Amino acid sequence: MNRRIFAIVLALGAAAFFAQGPAFAAHHLTEAITHTKEAIEHGKLGHADVLTKHAEEALKHAKEAEAEKANPHTKEGITHLEAAIEHGKLNHADVATKHAEEALTHLEAATK
Repeated sequence: MNRRIFAIVLALGAAAFFAQGPAFAAHHLTEAITHTKEAIEHGKLGHADVLTKHAEEALKHAKEAEAEKANPHTKEGITHLEAAIEHGKLNHADVATKHAEEALTHLEAATK
């Protein structure tokens, strides 16, 4: 009887451990979307420096989400976040905002 209980507990623990991957990916994707929206808001106000900070944070989370669960939309979102950061550092808030908006479209598509 004790072996059965131990086996059941062990199986449930293993299932819970392996089920965390998609949950973490969803969390990172949600954080990436949140920071991307913040980047867009600041970009529309012409705050290239703040846009860059939020885009960098969004990029970290998007890369984590991609590592947990590969998705072509997440990958494309990463590409646009990198471009947004590049243009934000050059103080091109308008171009950086366009890339952040494109990244947002792809990151949101990755949640579906």
